[in-house]
Amino acid sequence: MDKYISVSPEEASIARDGTIKLHGPEGFAGMRKAGQLAAEILDALVPHVIPGVTTEELDDIVRSMTIAAGGVPATLGYRGYTHSCCISINHVICHGIPSDKKLRDGDIVNIDVTPQLDGWHGDTSRMFFVGDVPVKAKRLVDVTYECLMLGIEQAKPGNHIGDIGAAIQKHAEAHRYGVVREFCGHGLGACSTTRLKFSMRAALALAPKSGPECSSPSNR
Repeated sequence: MDKYISVSPEEASIARDGTIKLHGPEGFAGMRKAGQLAAEILDALVPHVIPGVTTEELDDIVRSMTIAAGGVPATLGYRGYTHSCCISINHVICHGIPSDKKLRDGDIVNIDVTPQLDGWHGDTSRMFFVGDVPVKAKRLVDVTYECLMLGIEQAKPGNHIGDIGAAIQKHAEAHRYGVVREFCGHGLGACSTTRLKFSMRAALALAPKSGPECSSPSNR
């Protein structure tokens, strides 16, 4: 994709046609509002992510909060998906499906929420510690967060998408972690079918490289 088009909020949901949509102040305001709701939902989940809770119960909280705020979960009903978020435990890289599975002490869990508010998408996730988490698991989460911040620093005019992935990969490998190459990232917008999708050499989900000093944090 190397074609760009400026769009108004009314035009933002036009069908995917290979062009990258450039949004104005109104569009960014809409995305910020949806993103703020996503952050508030993740904040509210903190006291609920405890040993014994099921991922289905957490999904119910996400759905209730999204609807109460006047939004809808973008994942709900997408290609038959019946849940309002994705919850990935331990070795699950991303897009884990909520179920009756209970969280256990020592788990690390990623919760990915995608509220749609006033036609705009918010999409973000957070890692949570469940009870007393092993040091190696905490280190994995810490390095992943550092990679996220370094990637965000590269998201600026004039840079390439590859600059984001390169910054993430360099930091991850410097700490003896590998990166997940099989997934892609995407941008945001007024319609999930028009969000910019791109391939990244380095994803934010990290896996420790094999070796005597590194092992999977928890493979339950």
